[in-house]
Amino acid sequence: MRSKTLLLAALAATSPLPAAAADKLLLTGGVSTVDGAAGGGLTPWALIGGYGSDGQWGATAFASVAKTRDYRLVAGGVAVGLHDRVELSLARQALDTGATGAALGVPGLTLKQDIVGLKWRVAGDAILDSDTWMPQLALGGLAKRVDAGGLAPTLATLGARRDGIELYASATKLLLAQGLLLNATVRATKANQNGLLGFGGTAHDRVRLMPELSAAWLLQRTLAVGAEYRRKPDNLNPSLLGAGLKEDPWWDLFVAWAPNRRASLTLAVVDLGRIVPAVQTKRQRAAYLSLQLAH
Repeated sequence: MRSKTLLLAALAATSPLPAAAADKLLLTGGVSTVDGAAGGGLTPWALIGGYGSDGQWGATAFASVAKTRDYRLVAGGVAVGLHDRVELSLARQALDTGATGAALGVPGLTLKQDIVGLKWRVAGDAILDSDTWMPQLALGGLAKRVDAGGLAPTLATLGARRDGIELYASATKLLLAQGLLLNATVRATKANQNGLLGFGGTAHDRVRLMPELSAAWLLQRTLAVGAEYRRKPDNLNPSLLGAGLKEDPWWDLFVAWAPNRRASLTLAVVDLGRIVPAVQTKRQRAAYLSLQLAH
């Protein structure tokens, strides 16, 4: 293990500038979240996207789609990692509400959200510290703006604003010998359904700390399986539509395949809970597919 970490350090020290890097191992930059930051599908990790190491840069682009019985979410974006230290990301989401929009009196409703992200690795190195107790630590922020279309007046009545900023801290520990990655993220947020229903509300309008957990196991050099769990706040008036808009946690089970450094494919089963309980009595479980290209 020590010889492997020394070899990686030597590669980083001798790599030319400003090349797009090849020093990181496959999948150790994570994949793209639906918000654009590097991590799993649902939650950011402390990893910096792309394969750039110290003195290098890397970039990724992604497209994702999730389809439940009542909704379809399409997301896409790009991210740039600089010196394996800073990550800048842009993402756009579009949620087709299908029959739910019609039931709420807004047929054809599609919720759209633009997201700008910034992440800073403050300490640790997931690969070089893989044989120590030290995790990789990062701080990040996501600036979000939603276009709720015909639902905007209703959200405004409920106290939800169209703009919001989320801050998060992530710790990622890579156990290279065991092929295991563990991540814990704490997100400070007022987002309703990740921001697609605005930010804050009449029930609660303060920032809350929400835990998010991830684990991934590398079955082969190019193949990983894992799971994620994400808590979310309840901000909107609980009397809305009788049963309210209580937010359930999100979770997923995923498989990520990276045949090479240029591309990765993630398949997942995602549970989004009951989004509008008065309209849908069943939980919204989705099939999720995401393609990421890296440079």
